[in-house]
Amino acid sequence: MSDLTVSFVQASLQWHDPHTNRQDLGRHIDKISISTDLIVLPEMFTTGFSMSAETLAEPMQGPTLQWMQEVAAQRNAVLTGSLIISEDGRYYNRMLWVRPDGTFSYYNKRHLFTMAKEHEVFTAGTERLMEEWRGWRICPLVCYDLRFPVWSRNHPENPYDLLLYVANWPATRRTAWITLLRARAIENLAYTMGVNCVGIDGNSLSYAGDSALLDMRGEYLVEVGNQETSITRTLRRADLEDFRKRFPALADGDSFELREALVR
Repeated sequence: MSDLTVSFVQASLQWHDPHTNRQDLGRHIDKISISTDLIVLPEMFTTGFSMSAETLAEPMQGPTLQWMQEVAAQRNAVLTGSLIISEDGRYYNRMLWVRPDGTFSYYNKRHLFTMAKEHEVFTAGTERLMEEWRGWRICPLVCYDLRFPVWSRNHPENPYDLLLYVANWPATRRTAWITLLRARAIENLAYTMGVNCVGIDGNSLSYAGDSALLDMRGEYLVEVGNQETSITRTLRRADLEDFRKRFPALADGDSFELREALVR
């Protein structure tokens, strides 16, 4: 199977300004000068991490999905990130997975951040998403999900190859972000990417970035600070398969079932 080239954008998000954020992120994407298979944006990339869903939510067929479809087609790559979606009278922190042909899948954030009252505004997801893209299995998750390893657990019978987190993770908890990303990579024997934002939001919370790409050993392939940037790297299929063959720890994991949720 082939290697996978992945890109991410770490940016400062303009508070409650979807139009400006799409423009700004578009400029960052334009700076990705080489061909890539996957482009990843932060959590709630159109608004910042906001509970004002009533005024900010878009329908599924809204302007951001249309923009993502256009960008994905132009770059011949999947474009992914989360935003606030309104559907059937409910609000979701929804991660869209948009393919170059315009089709898309989505994942609704499972673990809502109760300290910010996210659970009082949004409806939690109940099903994990597993995407097949150019020969790679990819598991996309959102921010607070990072703290709950059972939800991201890899399974030996059909393992994912890349674990992906998009986030608005505050600087005050950056040690947890750095530590947990490394732990998820090691325990799941998978490439792991965490994409955060930078700057200060409308609630005066500061974001330090620290977006990163790690290999299945927990070693950094990319580690950025608190600057706005776009980064591209190629993940080597042979390295992943060789390491899993020499260290097949997934086969020794415990078997279990999750109630009130579905893990595939």
